[in-house]
Amino acid sequence: MRTSDLDYAYLRELVQTHSSNLLDPSRNALFDTRLAPIARLAGASSLHDFVNLLRTDRPAHLHRAVAEAMTVTETSFFRDPRLFDTLRASILPTLIRLRSSTRRLRIWSAACSTGQEAFSLAILLDHLLPRLADWDIQIVGTDISRSAIDYAQRGHFRSSEIHRGLTTQLLAQHFTPHDDEWLIAPRLSALCHFRVANLCEPLPPLPRFDLILLRNVLLYFSPVDRTTVLTAMHHQLTLDGCLVLGDSEQAEDSTTLFQPQVIDDTYLYRPIP
Repeated sequence: MRTSDLDYAYLRELVQTHSSNLLDPSRNALFDTRLAPIARLAGASSLHDFVNLLRTDRPAHLHRAVAEAMTVTETSFFRDPRLFDTLRASILPTLIRLRSSTRRLRIWSAACSTGQEAFSLAILLDHLLPRLADWDIQIVGTDISRSAIDYAQRGHFRSSEIHRGLTTQLLAQHFTPHDDEWLIAPRLSALCHFRVANLCEPLPPLPRFDLILLRNVLLYFSPVDRTTVLTAMHHQLTLDGCLVLGDSEQAEDSTTLFQPQVIDDTYLYRPIP
């Protein structure tokens, strides 16, 4: 039997319940492609039968699997070169200067997917801090998807992923070949710590961060959830820290806790005490 509009509506509601992601009906076709492997593993012969299984047996592990499969995980190394140019030229040097006495730096890659953003930040710091080992640096990556976090923790990337954003020079400096994959240098992987977290639920214990990157995430949340997430970001930021959102996202629409600032055509958000 074909998947009905009611089936898709149920799936959209399930995803919103478990991940707070709002999916437009125009994206229904994504369910067919992303859920097909899960449906087969569950023994369902069609997406319609899989939805019936989800409705009747209500298996919690499959509900979570659906939400994870539909979570946007698009990422690449140095995604949005303009932002990373600003990070390299201004944002990170300023933070390094401000933290020169303590030599302690905390950065959060929120909704980090498979870790490329966190590792890109580690590469930048490796270039900006010749004596990297003298600093206490943690780059924390969180994501709702357990499979994405497991992948990030490995630090192994396929050639197709490596060639999205990395130059030949950066590849030679920071990666070594391992079977058919590329392994990031241990000195950089030691800076990055990955864990599962749902941004719309109470967060696990986290430090106060000097820099938070929360890019291309808020546009998938409801207005109420955006306010919830931004309130949590404000709580986790140091007073002189900054928040970076995606190009199409604005904190002003959802909260009054941040003051926007423009650096080299890049919007940042400073916490208001």
